[in-house]
Amino acid sequence: MTLRLLEGTVELNPAPLFSRTPALRSRVAYAAAHVVPRQTADNTPSRAADIDWDSTLAFRHHVWSWGLGVADAMDTAQRNMGLDWAACTELIRRSAAEAHSVGGALVVGVNTDHIDEQSISLDDVIAGYLTQLEVAEDAGAGVVLMASRHLARAAESGADYERVYSEVLARAGAPVVLHWLGEAFDAQLAGYFGESPSDTVIRIIESSIDRVAGIKMSLLDADAEVALRVRLPEKVRMFTGDDFSFVELIESGSDALLGAFAAVAPNAAAAIRALDVGDAESFRAILEPTQTLSRQVFAAPTQYYKTGVAFLSWLNGHQPSFQMVGGLHSARSIPHLNEIVRLANEARALERPELAAARWNAYLAVNGL
Repeated sequence: MTLRLLEGTVELNPAPLFSRTPALRSRVAYAAAHVVPRQTADNTPSRAADIDWDSTLAFRHHVWSWGLGVADAMDTAQRNMGLDWAACTELIRRSAAEAHSVGGALVVGVNTDHIDEQSISLDDVIAGYLTQLEVAEDAGAGVVLMASRHLARAAESGADYERVYSEVLARAGAPVVLHWLGEAFDAQLAGYFGESPSDTVIRIIESSIDRVAGIKMSLLDADAEVALRVRLPEKVRMFTGDDFSFVELIESGSDALLGAFAAVAPNAAAAIRALDVGDAESFRAILEPTQTLSRQVFAAPTQYYKTGVAFLSWLNGHQPSFQMVGGLHSARSIPHLNEIVRLANEARALERPELAAARWNAYLAVNGL
């Protein structure tokens, strides 16, 4: 069977035959999952998120079925890009209940994005974090302490970041994962952690060592990640969030918390299982093509990578339509999506190839192609 692309037809690759067992051992891996809107909702900019809960939660079960953990209510779920706090609260509670029902690993994002004011004091930032921390912990979910736009605006030095994180971490009921999100993902986070950011991060971790399980680093700078990883205290994990270079970073010792893994969960799990038995060659053979795909999904402007994740979810049959809250499904062009289809086929990331081809053909037809 062939796959139609803008540049011509290519052979449609068969679905990969990966196993869901055994459990992953050598790395801890989370896929940052997206949300699926209700098809008939008003999915346009500035409208409140109206979620298709059946599809959204089924996708999380898909991720868990492959042995990966789910990182929920993160930027992949459109935090600060369409997912309002009311929907986010319900997402956290529903995902936590589903995780408990199957024993799935779950962490959720804690931020300050429920606060409408653009500029607030450091005390208000702390209070904002604690409000969301209570929601997450009451639901029984693990916590990722996300980078806050409010804190980026309010902080005047690394010492301000240290103060905020110290006070929030002191109130955490269990160790949390910190999150360092670079400006490629969110321009409003430029200069996060102050004038000497790596030093600030290390001081935050060392001063609250019993409250920090790890840090997710999403700077798209592999050298900076490795440099910080070697400075981390023992038992504090480095979770790579580098969707451009995750193959080398995972192989060299990082764990993973990636939006890219939501798009290629079967491949990611199979690759880590190869690493579990010391088969680095198979690890690279499986995962490197998905990294090429990921670089297309996360191409600049990088913050719109979420569109590619939802598009692949639709192609693979995990949601009934290619729609996103806030109308974000319009954020990428047909040539961009065409390249995603080509690379997904090459990476063996089309879980139901004939369905994917049919849906892509229908999408082209709707657009007069």
